[in-house]
Amino acid sequence: MRYDVLVVGGGVAGLSAATFTARAGFDTLVVDSGGSILRRNAHLENYPGFPAGVNARLLLDLIAEGADRAGCERREGEVVRLDDGFVAETADGDRYRADRVIAATKNAVAYLPDGVEIVDRGKPFVATDERGRTDVSGLYAAGRLAGKPHQAVVSAGHGAEVAVTLLEDADEPFYHDWDAPEGYFTDRGRDLPPGCEEIDDEERRRREEVARERLRERLADPHPSPQPTHPSLDD
Repeated sequence: MRYDVLVVGGGVAGLSAATFTARAGFDTLVVDSGGSILRRNAHLENYPGFPAGVNARLLLDLIAEGADRAGCERREGEVVRLDDGFVAETADGDRYRADRVIAATKNAVAYLPDGVEIVDRGKPFVATDERGRTDVSGLYAAGRLAGKPHQAVVSAGHGAEVAVTLLEDADEPFYHDWDAPEGYFTDRGRDLPPGCEEIDDEERRRREEVARERLRERLADPHPSPQPTHPSLDD
């Protein structure tokens, strides 16, 4: 199957980017090896919306659920090769084709095609412009791979920015991506912007209760996964 967007890497940046492209109606696939460095975090502080912090693995799960809800497809796998035609091959031999690619693999760059400029700062990063575009048309880099600071909220924001950049480059109309109160636009004689929906009070309350219930369920018990350590400490 050919996808509109392939996101390589399912950490904060990749999942954030995938959420935006999927919500915009682009067939989006995330291929993730499961190696997000955020999983090693003992307790994540300074992430908006969690004033006392949050379990980092739970946060990744919640962001992934949002990507799923947006219509994103996710598969496990390590992409080991990406050719100039945006055909990705995994270590298990799976192949995926895409019109556009967002690379979000922290410092893994060996799979990237020729023509991508790599910058060595002790670890390899991908050279991009201010919006995440690489030297290869249709290929973007997000988060730490693009040299962004090593904070989860920065990576999440940059993933979203790169996705919006991709949508702009695809000549899509400006994407609002928000729910407005009933009549916010239409009562002023304006058409609804792309990605925008007007909802009445009843629907707003329903969605709010669904959101509250989901968080109650997800936060009720400790996250079941064990605390990973740095790979160098593994036996």
